[in-house]
Amino acid sequence: MTETPDAPDIAPSAKAPAPIAPDALPGLRRRVRAVLVATQILGGLGIATGVALAAVLATEVGGTEALAGLASTATVAGPALLAMPLAALMARRGRRAGLVLAYLLGAAGAVVTVIGALADSFPLLMLGLVGFGAGSSANLTARFAAADLAEPDHRARAISTVVWATTIGAVLGPNIAAPAGRSVSGFGIPVAAGPFVWAALVFLVSALVVWLLLRPDPLLTARALAAAEGSGAADRPEGRSLRAGLRAVRESPGARIALVTVAATQTVMVSIMSMTPVALTHHGADIELIGLVISVHIGGMYAFSPVMGWLADRLGRLAVIGLAVGLLGLAALLAGTAGTSDGQIAAGLFVLGLGWSAGLVAGSALLTDSVPQEARAAVQGLSDTVMNTVAGLGGLVAGVVVSQAGYGPLNALAACLLLPMAALALRGALRRA
Repeated sequence: MTETPDAPDIAPSAKAPAPIAPDALPGLRRRVRAVLVATQILGGLGIATGVALAAVLATEVGGTEALAGLASTATVAGPALLAMPLAALMARRGRRAGLVLAYLLGAAGAVVTVIGALADSFPLLMLGLVGFGAGSSANLTARFAAADLAEPDHRARAISTVVWATTIGAVLGPNIAAPAGRSVSGFGIPVAAGPFVWAALVFLVSALVVWLLLRPDPLLTARALAAAEGSGAADRPEGRSLRAGLRAVRESPGARIALVTVAATQTVMVSIMSMTPVALTHHGADIELIGLVISVHIGGMYAFSPVMGWLADRLGRLAVIGLAVGLLGLAALLAGTAGTSDGQIAAGLFVLGLGWSAGLVAGSALLTDSVPQEARAAVQGLSDTVMNTVAGLGGLVAGVVVSQAGYGPLNALAACLLLPMAALALRGALRRA
């Protein structure tokens, strides 16, 4: 049976950048990294400020804790729905166009979220949170933009530097959620919805920074360099389709391990983190304490990512994936057995962040290593689609589990999701031994 050819890329591609001299590459890498770091700080501030109170806002508008899990589902549904269209756009037009679009959609979603809260409309609130989640697509995709021009043996560190940059905004965001909410309460906006007003402004600034300063585009430049070095496959449009991405994952054991790693890591993190504010309210915690616990968690996610990148480059991707399994399992144990101890929950959330950092950095580097250059944008989009779709389902189930069984059983269930990730990583390590 004759295989149906991939659909042609009928949309015009962005103009290829002018050739880059080898001695200009270090400077270009620094410039791209600086722009990505700046937008990660801003984007992290916008995302974390809203996410800190998304579940609380959903409970207020929906009237029941069982619906709180839908908030995290909605925020990861945005990246899941946008990942492949974003990858297709970037494959044609470069990273810059995709990042700008994601930030603009995030700003629009934040505005709709506020409108949904004002109208006391749960469906409109969920629609807004889906759009708001699209803003996190930009922050997720930026890690791959950092890898476009990185040398192979420094790729994990390049990814981790951009992930680390989110620390400043992401840690600050939950702590200013309460004052951000109160700052607009005079306009009749609920306190839990106020942070989304500021998130919209932050996303707009991020879009402007990328549009003006991310030049030349790192992905298009990487393709031009690959073509100049004689790798003609690197510039074939047919190699950038979704079908080519699926084929690349199917043919690469390393890509399959990476795909499962980032999906399991994100799902465990989202499931536990999203319901922690609800669990804390059962102990009488106020918004300030919830913000502090989420800040500790986000600090664990981002602050130590350079360490995870250095370990992944020095010890190997699979070793750090194994570390991620151990950290995530420990986090579930700490948080799940905390009872009414807010301090132990905070410790569990910190370790949860460390495990997420290890899994995301090592998994993203392994994914980029394991597929040819021309298929990377499609594979990366596929990875983020799977990662956020599964995590969205995890957030949905988490709300039901907590409302019916409690926070402890949720952590136990989340720990079980680590088993496929551990098995594949162990199998990959044994195969390489």
